[in-house]
Amino acid sequence: MGLHTILKKLKQKEHEVRLLMLGLDNAGKTTVVKRFCGEDINTISPTYGFNIKTVEHEVDKYGYKLNIWDVGGQNSLRSYWRNYFECTDGLIWVVDSADADRLRDCQQELKKLLEEERLAGATLLVFANKQDLPEALSAEQIKEILDLNSLKTHHWYILPCSAVDRRESCEGIDWLIRDIAARIFTLE
Repeated sequence: MGLHTILKKLKQKEHEVRLLMLGLDNAGKTTVVKRFCGEDINTISPTYGFNIKTVEHEVDKYGYKLNIWDVGGQNSLRSYWRNYFECTDGLIWVVDSADADRLRDCQQELKKLLEEERLAGATLLVFANKQDLPEALSAEQIKEILDLNSLKTHHWYILPCSAVDRRESCEGIDWLIRDIAARIFTLE
């Protein structure tokens, strides 16, 4: 029995999931996490480094322990993202839908991530965030810019959301957990 099999069996027992939340700076990653965890979002500042949130979450009557790694997205920090790839089950990519000027940068950074060997098995959830803003592009427009339809290496889903009013974030996390669970857990 290989190490991978042993680790998989241990994870099955605990239903523990590691989620890595990335995106360019000011996309709303920390706001998404805090809102999902039911925390106050009135005092959010840029993340220099990372935050880890552990939360119990139920999907389809199964309990999961989610370890969410929220990593800063400033250009100076992106080279350090690779330090967080190990054992990642799901990648949450947060996009500022209202920042059309940086969407090409966003697309290039996501493409680089998805080429990383250590993220090869990770499920991808894209949050098209800030849908509450009038200048926000639709999830369909974001999908085209990120060229998600050409992605054959990862299961993926894009969802319009607003971290400020918690719109759709639970639905997205539920989809992500279901996809991960189908791959790594044996559910009774």
